[in-house]
Amino acid sequence: MRPRNEKGRVEAFAPIGIDDDPFRHTALAHRLLHVAMSDLRAARETMVRRHIAARGIRDPAILEAMRTIPREAFLPPRLAEFAYEDCPLPIAEGQTISQPYIVALMTAALELRPEDRVLEIGTGSGYAAAIVGRIAREVWTIERHQSLAEAAAARLREVGCHNVHVLHGDGTLGWPEHAPYDAIVVTAGGPDVPEALLQQLAAGGRLVIPIGADRSLQRLVRVKRMASGRLEREDLGDVRFVPLIGAQGWDEAAWTGSPRVPSGRASVSSLLREVGEPIGGPVSDADVGALLERIGDARIVCLGEATHGTSEFYALRARITQELVRRRGFTIVAAEADWPDAARTDRYVKGVAAPVRPEWRAFSRFPQWMWRNHEVGAFVEWLREWNRTQTPVGFYGLDLYSLYRSIHLVLDYLDRVDPAAARVARERYGALMPWEGDPATYGRAAVTGSYRACEDEVVTMLRDMLARELDYAAQDGEHFLDAVGNARVVANAEAYYRVMYYGGSASWNLRDRHMFETLESLLRFHGPGAKAVLWEHNSHLGDAAATEMGVRGELNVGHLCRTTFGDGAYLVGFGTDHGSVAAAHDWDGPMHVMDVRPSHPESYERLCHDARLPAFFLPLRAPARPEVREELAAARLERAIGVVYRPDTELQSHYFHAVLPHQFDEWIWIDETHAVRPVTDAEARGLPRAHPFAPYGPP
Repeated sequence: MRPRNEKGRVEAFAPIGIDDDPFRHTALAHRLLHVAMSDLRAARETMVRRHIAARGIRDPAILEAMRTIPREAFLPPRLAEFAYEDCPLPIAEGQTISQPYIVALMTAALELRPEDRVLEIGTGSGYAAAIVGRIAREVWTIERHQSLAEAAAARLREVGCHNVHVLHGDGTLGWPEHAPYDAIVVTAGGPDVPEALLQQLAAGGRLVIPIGADRSLQRLVRVKRMASGRLEREDLGDVRFVPLIGAQGWDEAAWTGSPRVPSGRASVSSLLREVGEPIGGPVSDADVGALLERIGDARIVCLGEATHGTSEFYALRARITQELVRRRGFTIVAAEADWPDAARTDRYVKGVAAPVRPEWRAFSRFPQWMWRNHEVGAFVEWLREWNRTQTPVGFYGLDLYSLYRSIHLVLDYLDRVDPAAARVARERYGALMPWEGDPATYGRAAVTGSYRACEDEVVTMLRDMLARELDYAAQDGEHFLDAVGNARVVANAEAYYRVMYYGGSASWNLRDRHMFETLESLLRFHGPGAKAVLWEHNSHLGDAAATEMGVRGELNVGHLCRTTFGDGAYLVGFGTDHGSVAAAHDWDGPMHVMDVRPSHPESYERLCHDARLPAFFLPLRAPARPEVREELAAARLERAIGVVYRPDTELQSHYFHAVLPHQFDEWIWIDETHAVRPVTDAEARGLPRAHPFAPYGPP
């Protein structure tokens, strides 16, 4: 899963420079040199439509500038393929070229006019200055890194931006020789607005800058100088930026947030070796007693994973979950799986007969190996055995990709309990049925206006079912829970397939909100004392506000759990350095067992690898030594491998920046890991018909 990322957040963590990338000399780099210009022009138009205009930037001058300026010209050739994805990309000196939406957002906040004279602080690659230069009369831009300033000046000349002038210097002091300026934009976070920049702002001028004492979070403000000379300040929301270094900004020592200079990588790794709690022997037999003591009375335990295809992650999650069930009374296991597939699993582990014959195999859509594997199978059998004699524990799916399967199951349920309502449901859902073979096509048709959206029908159906809860649940509470869960999937999946075409954070946020709402419904159903353990990817269960996901306006289940339950939610992340993983090269492609590259030198994973412990628990909420949180609090790279893994572009495709001790309450490290073992078709045919992996359900 590629990490993606609550609205109102701007840019936070700068990926490393290209010179630090040990994987840059690959065949892919040579192939990218030949990316067709026509393809890039088409991708640029798509970027403007999906990531800029659809997200509320409507100024025609900004849209035209972003259609005109080639972002690939401001990137190393090897990154041309990624030029029009809505994400920051690494340049040199540990800096980034900002994501396109952020450039558009900042430019819109300037309220530019064609006659304006603009000062930019933080040239970077020169891309943002080029955009502003297409709108305003003249632009002066300052960059503190000489190599970046020289490279940007050359690129700007090459693309014909002759009204943009570049200076190597301290941007916090401005460029007084050309003042006053009608607009000033600062692309780094400072402790306050530099007085020098205020003095260079013209009457009627606008200055946009992120400010704040927090090294990981600022407020974006716009300062306007009125005709009288009075300054008015407007708050534009939370943002995250790299530091504004200079005489009237931060100095390097102040930016650390601590009088102590952060230790080097070797020292931090030595610290981790001292405080890490070793995991001895097979992870399936790990002693998790100390972890359970730290979890305490938490109601929600989130168990993540750094990949969707690693055996040890599944096995250790199963081990922890078993002890949470035995010793802490957890009765809900909620997974990043489709609701209907998990419902078949739930019936199997509880020994409940299916109400109808479901002629389908659970976990059969891409990626089958994510849940249909031996590691999950072993846990399912343990759960079935536990439920024979103990308080039943349920297995539930939180995801929303089962749009049409869920429609059919809602209709099956209503046919049994309320045939009249079933007829109404068929009419309401009927408008969605032409797209059953490809639900994404429905979304495209709805957003382009060539087909009406079905939102009212599916939402009304869900509301009607909830309104009849007492009547339906009295007949069979578990089956009602299943049916209303499917109705919720239909309502949210319909919206998901529409908003996915707008790009940005909307589709990600809708999906994670759906998963959290489903969790809340499970807790309500099981009663006020219910406790749930979640199995999802790190990118869903670590707090998004502590990662660059929050920068891009994305929230996630972990963030919602912390916001709602506070310390009653315990977030556990997993990491690995090397080994093998089950994944595909492309979405909907075949599964391969691939080698996992050793971790990047600037990553949290490398710090853990250099600790030279095969596996360990690392408490982060209350570490054995307080300096653990301090040493890990600087934003670093973190790796996320989903169902797709692209080793050749791993830095761009699978790394993101995070602040680990804010993202998780506990970190579990397994240095060398191995791919999950999928259940083959031949093995599935030998399973009992009621088993969720069996080709067909019970008769």
